[in-house]
Amino acid sequence: MLLTENQITPERALLVSLDTGDFDVEASLLELKELVKSAGADPVLTVVQKRPVPEKATCIGSGMVEQVAETCRQEEIDVIVFDRELTPSQIRNLENICDVRVIDRTILILDIFALRAQSSEGKLQVELAQIKYMLPRLTGKGVALSRLGGGIGTRGPGETKLETDRRHIRRKMESLKEQLRKVEANRQEMSKRRRKENVVTVALVGYTNAGKSTLMNRLTQAGVLAEDKLFATLDPTARALKLPSGKSVVLIDTVGLIRRLPHHLVEAFKSTLEQAATADIVLNICDASNEEVGVHIDVTNEILQSLGTGDRPVLTVLNKWDLAKEKEMPINVPNAVKISASTGEGIDELLRQIEENLPEKTIKMKILLPFSKSGLAAVLREEGAVLHEEYVETGLLIDGNIPQRLLSSVEMFAVQE
Repeated sequence: MLLTENQITPERALLVSLDTGDFDVEASLLELKELVKSAGADPVLTVVQKRPVPEKATCIGSGMVEQVAETCRQEEIDVIVFDRELTPSQIRNLENICDVRVIDRTILILDIFALRAQSSEGKLQVELAQIKYMLPRLTGKGVALSRLGGGIGTRGPGETKLETDRRHIRRKMESLKEQLRKVEANRQEMSKRRRKENVVTVALVGYTNAGKSTLMNRLTQAGVLAEDKLFATLDPTARALKLPSGKSVVLIDTVGLIRRLPHHLVEAFKSTLEQAATADIVLNICDASNEEVGVHIDVTNEILQSLGTGDRPVLTVLNKWDLAKEKEMPINVPNAVKISASTGEGIDELLRQIEENLPEKTIKMKILLPFSKSGLAAVLREEGAVLHEEYVETGLLIDGNIPQRLLSSVEMFAVQE
């Protein structure tokens, strides 16, 4: 008897965009295709309609709706994905006419978030954002809900939770908010402890799929998931990074950003993104090989400003430079650090730039502490970077990088070389 392995065929998705002149439709659709692929579906066809404003009942015009419905029948489409946010009534009307599941850009992004979330906080944030978004979309969705549970746009709370009464859903929302408040309080406590102990934090931010996780792995061997997919990393990861001077900093990888990220999704992940806002140094990681690199830099900077990064240094890092230098860069980015996280090119310069922008400069010096002052050695180990130490006849000889604020305490013990 011949045994065959069951193969799961990806859902066939039809992508629909309404061009009202508000944004670059072509670039946004390319991004939507990548989002659909990241969610595990196959974007087989794309439809674009130009209209001054969306049709209230169906977003696109009635003639286009009929064309989309016919395409779905002919091409055996499983799901229609709109490149904008739809109202509950628009989704309902489109599903009734096309007899195919309809999701919008926001549902798709939330679905990918649900797929990628690993930590308890990430899962809580995703579930809360999904329930908030789906709550006004539950009225009259009996038929549509009965088709939930098998494809993209259905991960997370799922059918059973969303079909329950609104009172239960609101109770669930309050429970999730309370759990998130506890998680956020713990993180704030950890941040306070880092500040108290003078731990310097460096945050990796930037457009999704720019190579942040690959860079994190290159610098710290963190073992972070690094896939060529949008939102491959959703949960923040913190690892220690030792700089060439011996100084250690904490490197934090954050969720990738994306153009037209709905405001309530920014709100849902604000606590995660705030780690970037409170970091001492921010690295804006960009994919230099992407033709949209200029837009990506602007999107990241806008979100950073909205989070209030203040006057903290933001270093623009052009990653995948090994791929980009074969072609002309679409924009000129002054003072950018050019690297390749996959090959290691430019990493030394990046580390030098991080050291150059540390909140407190250190001075390399050699000191001889008398035995009566040996307590200072513990302070230097904790707050500075001791590169070498040895006991000699007259005391403890230390070679290291001394923070400026400790200079007055140790300069009298400096050894002239």
